[in-house]
This record gives sequence, structure tokens and C-alpha cells, in this order.
Amino acid sequence: MIDRLPHEKGFHVSWDQLHRDARALAWRMDGTEWRAVVAVTRGGLVPAMIVARELDIRTIDTISIKSYHKQEQGGLTVLKRPDAELMRDGEGILVVDDLVDSGRTLELIREMYPKAHFATVYAKPKGKPMVQSYVTEVSQDTWIFFPWDMALQYVQPYRGED
Repeated sequence: MIDRLPHEKGFHVSWDQLHRDARALAWRMDGTEWRAVVAVTRGGLVPAMIVARELDIRTIDTISIKSYHKQEQGGLTVLKRPDAELMRDGEGILVVDDLVDSGRTLELIREMYPKAHFATVYAKPKGKPMVQSYVTEVSQDTWIFFPWDMALQYVQPYRGED
């Protein structure tokens, strides 16, 4: 097996692609009367906004759970909870995140709100059982580069110099 750096098996997502995929997620959620959308911060903020816009859901809240430190998963810490009166047991709530990786973050949220519907734009095999809806599955060893993680820069040509 070849050891690779995260960028060597990367899935680069542009703003346009993320927007299309988040709209596709919204289309899958259509047909249910959602009381609110809850974004898992930080990665779920943009997809949740797009889903809420597409489905005309005006009530949006956030839950913030820290699980990563410089691309390494660590212990889970709840930094901010959504409004308890809104959430109750989660019934009628659509929880949206950008990605389910190991599933640990969504597992914790599911314990808190067992009747919520969990949806992500992208899903890896280990975390897939934690979501009811997703758009694209990627392999467990793929690192997804989201547009908010990227900056445009000059790239040297493969052969030679300019």
C-alpha cells in the first residue's frame, strides 16, 4: 500500500459544485414539512443555507461540535446547542452537514435529538449509517477539499517552466 498525503487522494469541490450538490440534497428533502434546519457548524453552514432557501424554511439554528484539530480527529466537545424549545426530540428537524466521515459527530447529535432527519452533501462509508440522506459517496481515504479551504494560486506547469 502506498502512503499518500491528504492532497494526493483529494476530491476538490468548487463553489459551483457545492451549490449544485446542496440543491440536489434539498430536492431529496422536498415533500416533508420541516419545522427548522439545523446546520452543523462550521461545514454545514453553507449547505444548510442552500437547503433552507430551496425549501423555503425560515427557521435556522446551529449546533457546534468540535471534533477536528488540524485534520486530526479528537474528542468531541459541544460548543453550542440549538434552541431547546425548538429542538425537543428532533421531530420535524432537518440536521444538515457538509460531510459525514467517521459518523462520530452525527452520532452524538442523534443521541441528543433522536427523531431528527440527518442529511449531508457527502458521505464516507464509516459514517453513512448515521445519515438518512446524502448526495455523493466518497471513499473513506479521500480528503475532501471544500471551497472555503482553498485559495487560488499559480501552479507550475507539469513539464518545464513558463
